[in-house]
Amino acid sequence: MKRYECLQNVAKSVGESVVVTNIGGVAVEWQHLHDTESTFYLWHSLGLATSIAFGMALSWPERKHVVFEGDGSLLMNLGGLTTVAEKAPSNLVVLVFDNQAHESPGGYRTATAGTADLEVIARGAGFQNTATVRTLPEFESAFGRAMDRDELSLLVAKVETGTHNVPFPTMDARENKYRFVRWVERTRGVTIFEPPGHVTKMRE
Repeated sequence: MKRYECLQNVAKSVGESVVVTNIGGVAVEWQHLHDTESTFYLWHSLGLATSIAFGMALSWPERKHVVFEGDGSLLMNLGGLTTVAEKAPSNLVVLVFDNQAHESPGGYRTATAGTADLEVIARGAGFQNTATVRTLPEFESAFGRAMDRDELSLLVAKVETGTHNVPFPTMDARENKYRFVRWVERTRGVTIFEPPGHVTKMRE
């Protein structure tokens, strides 16, 4: 099963959900497939995708949140799973693309290529709704159930290594940050970034 095939299915069903992507090929593929203002790309931070999506889900309970994780990234922050499970936001879906490798720096194997099982670890942390899938039909079914239920869910998709041959994104992290935050401000009717002259006036 290829990650790109899974993402094609996700793009059809993610709707108006907030999407947080892990660093690496998944961000490249997603920006080509379904780039929207409601997507926050982590271009420079490995291990933080689930934690960031968790915070967003807590602060915006009316909106579904989906995070694209990788096995290497999640293994760097396993302790974060216990916090997520403890609070158990009902609007968060953690989707882990497990290719058993740190692909970007050269394909070095991760612990899931050996004995580590991320679904078992998540259940031990307290996740109640988990699944591991290895075929596209299994993925489509499991992801659909995760999106339909109003409970915290984690889905491990066992995928091949490799990034689909798509153009590399031209939008950098700073541009994405402002685009995403301005979308949140408009959608929620809140102010996150003060106007440029606000701080200057306060100092005067």
